[in-house]
Amino acid sequence: MIRHSARPHRRWAAALALIALPLAACSSTTNYYGADPAVQSAAPVAQGQVAQGQVAQGKAKNVILFVGDGMGISTITAARILDGQQRGETGEENSLSFEKFDNVALVKTYNTDAQVADSAGTASALNTGTKTRIGVINTAPDVPRGDCAAAQGHGMETVAQEALEHGKAVGIVSTARLTHATPAAVYGHNPDRNWESDADMPAEQQALGCTDFAQQLVEFPFDLALGGGSRKFLGTGQGGERKDAGANLPAEWAARTGGTFVADTQAMRKAPLDKPVLGLFSPSHMTYQLDRKPDTSEPTLTEMTAEALRRLSDDRAGYYLMVEGGRIDHGHHAGKAGYALEETIEFARAIQYAVDNTDPDETLILVTADHSHVFTIAGYPKRGNPILGLVHPPASGDEDHPGAANDEAVIADDGQPYTTLGYANGPGAVKGERDEPETGAQAQQQSLVPLGSETHGGEDVALFATGPGSQRVHGVIEQNVVADIMRKAFGWEE
Repeated sequence: MIRHSARPHRRWAAALALIALPLAACSSTTNYYGADPAVQSAAPVAQGQVAQGQVAQGKAKNVILFVGDGMGISTITAARILDGQQRGETGEENSLSFEKFDNVALVKTYNTDAQVADSAGTASALNTGTKTRIGVINTAPDVPRGDCAAAQGHGMETVAQEALEHGKAVGIVSTARLTHATPAAVYGHNPDRNWESDADMPAEQQALGCTDFAQQLVEFPFDLALGGGSRKFLGTGQGGERKDAGANLPAEWAARTGGTFVADTQAMRKAPLDKPVLGLFSPSHMTYQLDRKPDTSEPTLTEMTAEALRRLSDDRAGYYLMVEGGRIDHGHHAGKAGYALEETIEFARAIQYAVDNTDPDETLILVTADHSHVFTIAGYPKRGNPILGLVHPPASGDEDHPGAANDEAVIADDGQPYTTLGYANGPGAVKGERDEPETGAQAQQQSLVPLGSETHGGEDVALFATGPGSQRVHGVIEQNVVADIMRKAFGWEE
């Protein structure tokens, strides 16, 4: 079923009234990154543990959708091993926080016109309950990509819009640009995912009435939006790229709404709790975990998640929060598994924070990916073999594992060793004779087909769930069903 044009948004005054938070209740939590004592006393889960065996059958007051962009099954496996090895374990027996959820399903990710999906079509399916084309955001599948005229009247209503209509607060968190495909699918509608600023739009399409995602975000009555991408909101005279050199959408938004614009972690924490907050912490995507410096002013994904929960949790009507680990995807596109895996570990850390600081009887937590990548784990490495290193065989000493007797790296038929992790395509493709591969956290893995950017994979991804409504997560499902699971958990009628 195609859901067509959304009902009008609430006015800002109504949105502001809904998000007024009691200052005393929030400011009483002195340990900012510790558990909220009030929440923990209500939850039958010890700090640091994931709630299990609590498949609530009632309605959810809150829903948190965690999207690990590009976090396919092989990424989860490799990240769990790396996470364990960083603690001195062999790694294979480890579990990431969300892997302990009781309810799991496999999700089919194809777009209506693409066997292997992109983030725009998949994020649209997650947020609207309808599959659509590759490259479009929340527009019906019969609308051609890039056709503003055809898109008019064919936008699909999102879970966030419905949450606002039910009086709930809405939060958006991402380590990518807030105008990038996955966060844009929470609030935006366009027949082309690339229309992030007005400078990205063809003039003739803009003249037909379509607006860029940066403009759409500041017009959307969110309660909290934290991420990267300030260049899309500022004019060229302000260090950005918008056509109007003096454009400053965050300043205009703050003046119109009374909200607070922040650009660093300290300002984020000090922003008034009874007003909406917009945080843009980098000109483009936020800094990779591996590249972060000790004195960075950017918050981590866990810190942004903590801030979102601190602000949204006291809303009497509840909230809908989308949290994206956006740079998992970018690490894979670069063919650098270490970057993707560190982002996945931080993503799991943010999820654990949410589990520890929400009431499992009130909050449905969903963890999924929009799509996978052509990322492989192979080569018969021994148990505990460094996941970012060369393949060393089990100590069997048989002919199937040459090098086992003296723990030397396995040698391929071309006379070179190889790594456990690799890609089917991407920038790490070998030209001519293959050299010994790079290893370590910042290495670029070797690949088969030479491409400037590694591509997505088309296999199913996983969906993990805990909390009210999580019992609906099972089997093999279409990706658009995830939105219906959220709607049903909230108790909304079709």
